[in-house]
Amino acid sequence: MRIGKLDNAALDRLILSKFESKREEVICSPQIGADCAAVNFGDKIAVFSTDPITAASNNIGRLTVCVSCNDAAAAGAEPIGLLVTVLAPESVTEIELDELASEIAIAAKEANVDIIGGHTEVTTAVNRIVTSATVIAKTINDRPIEASRDMRIGNSLVMTKHAGLEGMSIIAADHFERIADYVSQNEREELLSWSLHTSVVPEGKFAAINGATGMHDVTEGGILGAAWEMGYSAGLGIEIDLSKIPLRSITRRIASALNIDPYKLISSGCMLISCDDGEKMVEGLASIGIEAAVIGRVIESGAFLTDGRKISPPTADEIYKL
Repeated sequence: MRIGKLDNAALDRLILSKFESKREEVICSPQIGADCAAVNFGDKIAVFSTDPITAASNNIGRLTVCVSCNDAAAAGAEPIGLLVTVLAPESVTEIELDELASEIAIAAKEANVDIIGGHTEVTTAVNRIVTSATVIAKTINDRPIEASRDMRIGNSLVMTKHAGLEGMSIIAADHFERIADYVSQNEREELLSWSLHTSVVPEGKFAAINGATGMHDVTEGGILGAAWEMGYSAGLGIEIDLSKIPLRSITRRIASALNIDPYKLISSGCMLISCDDGEKMVEGLASIGIEAAVIGRVIESGAFLTDGRKISPPTADEIYKL
């Protein structure tokens, strides 16, 4: 099988179709486009999500914290604690594990989330450090926001930050030899700094309180993959104006040199938000220091660019081409 997440058809056929929800406490069960589970404990609703870090070799401590917390934020929930599993190869050193734990601790402090447990093991099952985290969160409103919950035809689709944010940081850290002829050392430092902006917790909290009808954090499959998943989960359609998607010139240059599509590149740190008034949401996000833009709208069915081209279901992320 190809490297990367299973495509949605295979995921549904091989995995998700096997599970059914029988407990009345479970109010959000596994489905395409929904990254979180939600459990009703009576007076409180808890949100859970789990994610591994497999596509990066550097900054994995920060990504371990941010990626799982981002899923909770996209469900309109505030992260409380993380359970972290670390699988390390036989070649790992104590120094590497110490640095990883320190990075996780710093990122957790910045996210105001506690590390409440986990597991650490040296194993021949991996050839580099792999982490996986499970987040425990509490809803901000009276119920979690599912990607499809209240989306409706005519909603604006807002995107935060800029496309390829995480992917370009990974390329600068892990594959610099591939781009050394196209970027300066100062530009590389800029790209590496983007790893500090992979959290969407602030915009998730803001949007949940200020009229979001749906949210989805952008991971493997990039902006277009996340948009397709939102539409699919809602049973509606998405139309995207490619020219409206914020994209740094350095990202465009590197993507062209490496023959990868920046709109299908892993982009943790970006969030898609559906809402009634996109411009108002953009202004509100700007007031808390978050760049955002209206990039499309919710339509009746399908997934299209404004020029009529179809947006395909997400497959292997562009990062795996490297």
